[in-house]
Amino acid sequence: MSSKTSVLEPLRVRVRRFQFIMGLGFIALIAGSLLSVALTLRLSVRIQAVPVGMLRVALAVLLENLWVLGVLPVLCYGAARVMELRPWTTAGGAALTGAAFLNAMAFIQSGVYGLWAGDIGSLFSMAAFAGGVVLSARAVMMGRDAAAQQSVKTQAKAEERKSEYDEFLRAAEQGGARLEQREAQSTAVAGDALTAAAISATVASVPAQAPASDANAAASQAQTSGGAEPVAAEEAGASPATDTQVGKAPEA
Repeated sequence: MSSKTSVLEPLRVRVRRFQFIMGLGFIALIAGSLLSVALTLRLSVRIQAVPVGMLRVALAVLLENLWVLGVLPVLCYGAARVMELRPWTTAGGAALTGAAFLNAMAFIQSGVYGLWAGDIGSLFSMAAFAGGVVLSARAVMMGRDAAAQQSVKTQAKAEERKSEYDEFLRAAEQGGARLEQREAQSTAVAGDALTAAAISATVASVPAQAPASDANAAASQAQTSGGAEPVAAEEAGASPATDTQVGKAPEA
């Protein structure tokens, strides 16, 4: 199924391009015809007042073929700015579409004489048609060049934005690194302060423990001396008795 789709895809692209070219020609014919009618109604008196007959015919042909000389090149230029088109294929196909529609209407109204009158006006019409094709092809080329330049400018702007984003990202990373360093330094300072406070508290508790130990030693010495004095007193009290007993023994 996928192979059939891949085979038919180029044909579908060509059909869509052909339809697009025909649409350009038809739109150019309709818009140009409306513009030609409006201008002819406004300038008909002045055109008829031109003394030179060939110039008068040339002006009339110019107004009649305004769709291929003015409107179609503008449409081709705008289309080439949006999508990639072939210059001569697009210009020729669109011009032939409009011309075929005009010739069909002329044949219906006047028969073969409507297709070719055989006068100088018919020659001017053919020249106008050829000039319109050339102008439309040039318009497609200019549109493609303008689109290429626009794409280059867009890429340049994208690169600039990317470089700005990279610089912003680097600045953000540097700021984050600096913030982490500051936090680490503040944490280290806080740790040093806590360590110093613990050391000072330990140093302050050592002298307080030393007098307490001295007081305990004095109390123990006092207790020792108090127990020795009664023993000495007892010994002192016992010695006179023994002396009297020893003195009374010879008398008996």
